[in-house]
Amino acid sequence: MFVTKAMTRKVVTVRPEDNLLDTRELMKTQKIHHIPVVEEGDKLVGIISDRDVRSAMPSTLYYESGSERERVKLEKFTVRDVMTKNVITLSLRDTVQDALLLLLKYDIGALPVVDGDGRLVGILAVRDLLRALVSVLGIGQPGSLLCLLVDDKLGETKKIVDIVFEEKIPIGSILVARHWEPGKRAVFPYLMSINVGALKRKFQEKGYTILDPEEWYLEDVERTKEEGVP
Repeated sequence: MFVTKAMTRKVVTVRPEDNLLDTRELMKTQKIHHIPVVEEGDKLVGIISDRDVRSAMPSTLYYESGSERERVKLEKFTVRDVMTKNVITLSLRDTVQDALLLLLKYDIGALPVVDGDGRLVGILAVRDLLRALVSVLGIGQPGSLLCLLVDDKLGETKKIVDIVFEEKIPIGSILVARHWEPGKRAVFPYLMSINVGALKRKFQEKGYTILDPEEWYLEDVERTKEEGVP
């Protein structure tokens, strides 16, 4: 999925010369954590986060006890004084997968999307990515998540799909994840039905190992820590 399908297009922006206190209030009223900073023609020149604002501004206790001179000084701070200038961005050709990797790599919460001329066209925040994943995985509707342990070889996922279709149960999505046992994979079909008892029995009759999705994850996280697997 391209980022253009998941990004927020109506972006709240500020200018470099805007007052920092006003920007903090804008974040509160709009309930957002990141605001792109633009100049004329929507040219992206920076980004400011609520973390940046908190780092620059003292607590409310300071305003009650600090000197008048210091308070006046703080009120003169602008967005330019604290914004991040070297912005990590996405292009219109990037995918949601690209965005996920960048967010993890740089430990950030949002990525502005720019066109070929560096003009802001959208922003992709963690909330947008979660919304996209809910849509892609089909988990916005009631259903059941199974976890099946299979051999790590071609054709195993198709076998699972065929068995599910035989029971006439719609599939919302299928994820395939690593399993720490050599030669094995865990397959997670999300089924658009809560009545999957008969299907689970059919999988067991065919020799499949059914795992609890939550226990599978927790057990393997602990095993990874013990074995030192990155």
